[in-house]
Amino acid sequence: MDTYKYKAVDGVGRSVAGSMDAANLTDLEMRLSRMGLDLVHYREQRRRSPVFRFKRTSRHELINFSFHLEQLLRAGVPVVDALSDLGSTIDDPSFRDVVAELVEAIEGGRTFSEALSAFPGVFGNVYVSMVRVGEESGRLGEVLRDLAAMLRWQDEMIAYAKQVMIYPMIVLAVVGSVIVFLMIYLVPKLTSFLRTMGSELPAHTKALIAVSHFFVNWWYALVILAIVTPVTIRYLARNSPGFRYRWDGFKLSVPLFGELSYKIRLARFSNYFSMMYSSGITVLDALRLSRALMDNVVLERAIERVQEQIAEGETISEAFANAGLFPSLVVRMMRVGETSGALDDALDNVSYFYTREVREAVERLQPAIQPVLTVILGLLVGWIMLSVISPIYDTITTLNF
Repeated sequence: MDTYKYKAVDGVGRSVAGSMDAANLTDLEMRLSRMGLDLVHYREQRRRSPVFRFKRTSRHELINFSFHLEQLLRAGVPVVDALSDLGSTIDDPSFRDVVAELVEAIEGGRTFSEALSAFPGVFGNVYVSMVRVGEESGRLGEVLRDLAAMLRWQDEMIAYAKQVMIYPMIVLAVVGSVIVFLMIYLVPKLTSFLRTMGSELPAHTKALIAVSHFFVNWWYALVILAIVTPVTIRYLARNSPGFRYRWDGFKLSVPLFGELSYKIRLARFSNYFSMMYSSGITVLDALRLSRALMDNVVLERAIERVQEQIAEGETISEAFANAGLFPSLVVRMMRVGETSGALDDALDNVSYFYTREVREAVERLQPAIQPVLTVILGLLVGWIMLSVISPIYDTITTLNF
């Protein structure tokens, strides 16, 4: 097949542009027609590798896709027709091409989940697995509704994380700029003045001069260090399992942010695990898929131990208690759910518990960050003022004497 860049119009005359794979011009027109589009202009373009053909789709697009597809299926519209209708309303050209490929795959005899699995960069393993279970159980509409809710929840958690991080990053950038200005411009000028006074400088003033001298003469080393350090950490984290384990453990132990990171990850795990279990995915498969979403080797290995213990015959609550992942209150909720046969409700409660914990942690962390950064900046400015004023005061005292 060749790749064509096209311009078309929909039923109301709105212009739509994008690219699509087709065997020839006639095939291109037929594919666009199935999407409710009429071809206006086309241009054959060089076919890209499948790895790079589809860029990552935004979570907002996936949420809208899942919600609208669920509404159409609930109204009784067949999957192919529903996808064709959605394809003509999607603004993102790349995602519109993905939907067109889904229509083609389903018309070619593949199931919806099989068509989705061809785009792992767009639809993750969790999405595909839940759709497969929805097809097999006849509850595809309900599963898509749950997926939309899950993606909206994930968006909310990311917003909470950004809410915590943006303010400290801005303040740290301002503090860093102030430090650079003081050490490179202001302190050298004050140093020249202090040295002309001829008196013995106190230790804290000498320390200030030494730090300023380092900034002036070795600023490029600081720039290189700021670039090399994160690159080195990322490289080692990807290529050294031992370093990755220690680094991920360190991130969970960082004051203030470590606890929040831990709760965000457990909230994500609980939400996904609960959603998949309620959709009919087996416990071991749900754990396997949820483990890959943790983005932390320490927690991934803990969940892996839970999987092994459940496979060996342990109950879910006992396995989580042995792994030390959840506090006793959460384990007790899971145990009650197992005993009563309402484990899905218990998992929903666990998800709610950690979602609330994240919100409360954010609310506690934000007021705590400001005074800490204020104290740091105050100590820095106080050190500079003391280091400058102290020699002047000593000189004046000597002269008066």
